Amino acid sequence: MKFAWIDLRTVPEAHWTAVIDAAVHSRIGVVTDDPSLLDDLPPTITRVLLTENQVESPHLVTVAVHDQDQLDRLPSGSAFVTVSDDRTLKLACAAAERLDHTVVAFTDPTKIPLEIVIAAADGAPGKLITVVADLVEAAIVLEVLEHGSDGVLLAPRDATDVFKLARLLEVTSPPLTLTTLTVEALAHNGLGDRVCVDTASHFREDEGILVGSFSSGFILCCSETHPLPYMPTRPFRVNAGALHSYVLGPANRTNYLSELRSGSKVLAVDADGRTRELTVGRAKLESRPMLTITARSPENVVVDLMVQDDWHVRVLAPGGKVRNVTELQPGDELLGYIASEQRHVGLPIGEFCKES
Repeated sequence: MKFAWIDLRTVPEAHWTAVIDAAVHSRIGVVTDDPSLLDDLPPTITRVLLTENQVESPHLVTVAVHDQDQLDRLPSGSAFVTVSDDRTLKLACAAAERLDHTVVAFTDPTKIPLEIVIAAADGAPGKLITVVADLVEAAIVLEVLEHGSDGVLLAPRDATDVFKLARLLEVTSPPLTLTTLTVEALAHNGLGDRVCVDTASHFREDEGILVGSFSSGFILCCSETHPLPYMPTRPFRVNAGALHSYVLGPANRTNYLSELRSGSKVLAVDADGRTRELTVGRAKLESRPMLTITARSPENVVVDLMVQDDWHVRVLAPGGKVRNVTELQPGDELLGYIASEQRHVGLPIGEFCKES
């Protein structure tokens, strides 16, 4: 899980109250060299005291480290390293390999030194936090080498920056390359059990979740963010499909729709393939007439999805166009995702498997 801290040291005092309130509300950590500013903050956020020497404190003490001797004297905990040359780059790598938290500031505008530190810290139990100049750089740093920095440290201008940073953390899961599927057939199946997935967040109009009967391919099912006659919108809900269907979640893992519970995680995906992790509030299963959509990808992969046979169930087409499933015809185009791996207990695995 990606995270962020804010640096209060350069925030004007007039903005402290608003910025700190925004950080507490967003569960973003606070960094300062003044322990009195941290003492009254709630334990629900990380409180970081930046010092030049190791001191006793109830907060997370982060020591500015300038050479290997200083690093060796740190028994554990957290260090702040400014990387300006090869020597300090090696120092940052050494810290990231063994400390619980390593905060790194880079004087080089390229991301090559960061890539080296990320590679050195790969597999280490600690967390790497990178100092960023603005929100644009934060978005880049969180995805460097696909893994990215575990966290970022930003000096906000005001409370608005804090809320924008929190929003950025919601969308740091890697994007997916969606494909255009062509509908080949539609079949009415009679009664079956379908699942509505209600999340604890609002979907945007061009977002949904990827669902499919086969692990090889998924169709982008639309959320109920668009107006419907006779009923209110439910922007937290996706009428997803039959209970046996796979739904794509974070870390390239799938679940059956029947397995989803309050607290489960699913992946919201928009029409451009951008993703974010959402928490399931509840999964609602009910018997309804069912409809099977069979489509094919340009790579000749057959994608199958069984959904409720009703006009208000929708899927997304290229460009984020909304299509009612009962109005689909052979030749229509839909958005989908083709997976290269088979699945075993929801995890991708390179083995032979045929589904039909």
